[in-house]
Amino acid sequence: MEVLWAPWRMEYILGPKPDECVFCIPNSPSEDKERLILKRGRTCFILMNRFPYNNGHLLVAPYRHVNCLTDLDAEEAHEVIDMVQLSVAVLLEAFSPQGVNAGLNLGEAAGAGIAAHMHFQIVPRWNGDASFMTVLSETRVVPEHLTTTYEKLLPMFRSKNVEGG
Repeated sequence: MEVLWAPWRMEYILGPKPDECVFCIPNSPSEDKERLILKRGRTCFILMNRFPYNNGHLLVAPYRHVNCLTDLDAEEAHEVIDMVQLSVAVLLEAFSPQGVNAGLNLGEAAGAGIAAHMHFQIVPRWNGDASFMTVLSETRVVPEHLTTTYEKLLPMFRSKNVEGG
């Protein structure tokens, strides 16, 4: 039998679960590293998924607590797409994936894990990343620790403007 060690998961399993929405963040950037926030815009922000499907899995969410794309005003909608474009550009540069999934699930029935606060998911993909572990064991192997990925991506996001990357 093969054993997959993932000791960082114990923090989630045993740790307290947040009572508040994980996408409703404080105005101050003092918790950005702890919350894995990579970039703040005027109306939305980019953060890393704490429980990623793949290495470099990012999320883009508006600051405003809305559950549907149609609830965004024009400025929010424009900046959300700008942030998705920026996220894709940084992931392509940082990890050279062979593809990227970018999208959102609106509502629980559509697969939204946190349906009350809409968010885009940007997931870098490589040929063969859905290996036997995923198919047979329903297990994903993420090869890099979250803090390592955060430290790699943060300077890249800081050096780029939202419009045009």
